[in-house]
Amino acid sequence: MKKIIIYCLLLIVFCSFVIPAVRADYVLPYPSYMPGNKLYKVGRVIDTHKRFWYFGSIAQTKYHLGLSDKYLVEAKTLFEYKQYMLGADALIRSNNEFNEIPHYIAKAKESGIDVTLLKATILDAAKKHGEVLSLLDEQLPKTFLWEPEKEKPTELKLHDLLTASAGVRIKIVNDIALF
Repeated sequence: MKKIIIYCLLLIVFCSFVIPAVRADYVLPYPSYMPGNKLYKVGRVIDTHKRFWYFGSIAQTKYHLGLSDKYLVEAKTLFEYKQYMLGADALIRSNNEFNEIPHYIAKAKESGIDVTLLKATILDAAKKHGEVLSLLDEQLPKTFLWEPEKEKPTELKLHDLLTASAGVRIKIVNDIALF
């Protein structure tokens, strides 16, 4: 019996040194309802009202990060289908949600909560967002003239918008590093 216990303990120690810690990459969600779908507006209203369901600083941080991810994926999908005006709107919403994150991390830190893992998640998310934004910047035109029927044309400066979005992520990462 002693040999079996010693063998199991040695196997556990050996495996802990040989098998490296596995950490999955940050994964963005699958796109939800897109503009034009009948349920899109319903989903937006539900997303807004979910804010009251998530109370506490950690839950609020995850809520805003989730919405930022969702709107970034929505923007990416819309840009891929050349729906630049709708994509720009979704990207601005993603930026706004990402801007909310440091406030709640600061509240958690003030409450004495260890935010180390949450900060690591935010850093991974910002890195993934940066990858998506740089990929979009390579694929999209620098500017686009959107000409709706019976209205004045609007020039969308997509390069500037993507650069500003990347800047938002960098600023948040720097702010979070101070906590």
